[in-house]
Amino acid sequence: MLLRRIARPLFATWFITEGLDVVRHPAAHAADARGALKLLEKRFSVDVPELSDRQLTTAVQAHGVALAGAGALLAVGRAPRTAALALAVLTAPLIVVNLPDKEADRDATLKKARRERLVRALAFTGGAILAGIDLEGRPGVTRRVQDAWEARPGVSWRAQNAWEHHKPASDD
Repeated sequence: MLLRRIARPLFATWFITEGLDVVRHPAAHAADARGALKLLEKRFSVDVPELSDRQLTTAVQAHGVALAGAGALLAVGRAPRTAALALAVLTAPLIVVNLPDKEADRDATLKKARRERLVRALAFTGGAILAGIDLEGRPGVTRRVQDAWEARPGVSWRAQNAWEHHKPASDD
C-alpha cells in the first residue's frame, strides 16, 4: 500500500513532464509528428489526410494535455487503473514517432537519440500497462461477478458455466 503511494507519483512524473513540454513547446513535437505521419504513409501506403501546421500543432498540444492529465490522475491516485491504461494508449504515438527511419537517421547521434526515446517510450508503456492491471490486492471485476453468482441461492456460477459449455447437444 505504501509502496504504491510512493511509486505511482514517481512513475507519473515522466508522463506529466512530457505532456507539459509538448504543451509549452509544440513546434518540435509537431515536426516529429509530421515526420511520423509521412513515415506511416510511406511504409504502409496509408492515405493520411493533409493537416495544416496549426491543426497538427493543436492535435499535438491536445495529446500533451491528455498525457499530463492522465499522469496527474495517476499521481494523485484518482482512478489509477484507468489513468494508467490511458497513459499506455497515449504513449503509443510516441512509439510510432520514434520508430527507426533510415532516411532521417543518417547521423549516428540522431539515430542513438531516437533509439533511446523509443526504448524509453516502450518501457513507460509497459510500466503503464502493469500499473493499469494492478488490482492492489483486491479482487477484479471478473472475480466479483463470480462471487456474486455463487452467492445467489441455487446453482453456483462455476457449475452453471460448466453446464453451459458441456451440456449435451439437442436432437433437433
